[in-house]
Amino acid sequence: MSLHQFKKASLNLLAVTSLLLITACSTISDLKTDVSDKIFGREAADAPDPLVEIKETATTQLLWQAKVGPAEDFDFSPVLEAGYAYAASANGEVVKLDATNGKQVWRVNAGEKLSGGVGVGGSLVLVGTQKGVVYAYDIEGKLQWKSKLSSEILSAPKYFDGIVIARTGDSRIYGINANDGSRKWVYDRTSPALTLRSSAGVVVDGGAVYAGFGGGKLIAIRADNGKMLWEASVAQPKGVTEIERIADITSLPFVDGPLVYAVAYQGRIAAVDRITGRVIWNRDISSLSGISVEDGRIFVSHALGSVYSLDYTTGKTFWRQAALKNRQLSAPVPMGSLVAVGDVEGYVHFLSRDDGAIASRIKTSNSPVMPMMAAVNSTTVLAQTRDGGIYAIQIK
Repeated sequence: MSLHQFKKASLNLLAVTSLLLITACSTISDLKTDVSDKIFGREAADAPDPLVEIKETATTQLLWQAKVGPAEDFDFSPVLEAGYAYAASANGEVVKLDATNGKQVWRVNAGEKLSGGVGVGGSLVLVGTQKGVVYAYDIEGKLQWKSKLSSEILSAPKYFDGIVIARTGDSRIYGINANDGSRKWVYDRTSPALTLRSSAGVVVDGGAVYAGFGGGKLIAIRADNGKMLWEASVAQPKGVTEIERIADITSLPFVDGPLVYAVAYQGRIAAVDRITGRVIWNRDISSLSGISVEDGRIFVSHALGSVYSLDYTTGKTFWRQAALKNRQLSAPVPMGSLVAVGDVEGYVHFLSRDDGAIASRIKTSNSPVMPMMAAVNSTTVLAQTRDGGIYAIQIK
């Protein structure tokens, strides 16, 4: 965090603290959410750097676009399954689109504000609401069941082997019977006093659920019963103030072979043995949006706007692209010889996988690209913007 950002955050914290002292009716969860939103809001402390001219070495085009509805203060990302794209919005809309041309297959409305989604699996389409309800639709858009959990659902529920796994904003993870929505298990943990309000959900792989939490903790639990397998420290909080000591994992871990990778805000990126939870290596890098891993390389978007390519066995830097400072980048998406990242002004940038040079860029809208994009294939990526646009961008 820069000195300017720290001063601004400190003043915000004092103001929010004064407000909280006279607000007796708020819950602890509400207070933590309010503090997080006030200090680490969606408006950057520093304006994004102007874009520099580039010499294009790749050609991109808008293949199709669709509209789902605004995201408001929540994060939504499109998901691909069997040739179809699924997306959701804060106003309750859930849509199924043909991934080849963007044509709408169906559209339903949950009847209440959505805050997390979409997850697809087991012939179910899954979304979560601000009131803590998981809605499960079949692939034709017919509601199958709904299940009430303890608090708002800020990320996409996931399906694994007959179980829907959903994470709530009060640091709980639920295992839900995919047939009827009944609760099978719950994992609960205590959060630090001050945490970032995050849309980081869970990753399910090989019967284990991986999730990052406040204080730089990465956990693995069993998908069948929610029992803890291990906990690892990706980053250690450091500094004097509570703000300086925030080191939350605010993005999805990434599982690749025997390792799971995670990165913390104001913290570190680490490679962790997925069987034992032992940290294999780590290094100082801060990220809000996250990482991807492909063919021996890790790609990570730094919180201040750089994009890194790292060696997955050691964490050593291959290259760093620093021309996108303060542009609030999405998590990188590897696409063959290129890597795609979206930014706060609605641009999607395509970087050379070999050296990080910007090979092409394309404008979607004037609205920020969501933290996660989705690859349709090696030449097409889907980006959802905060104003509700869905854009299929193709590399030619």
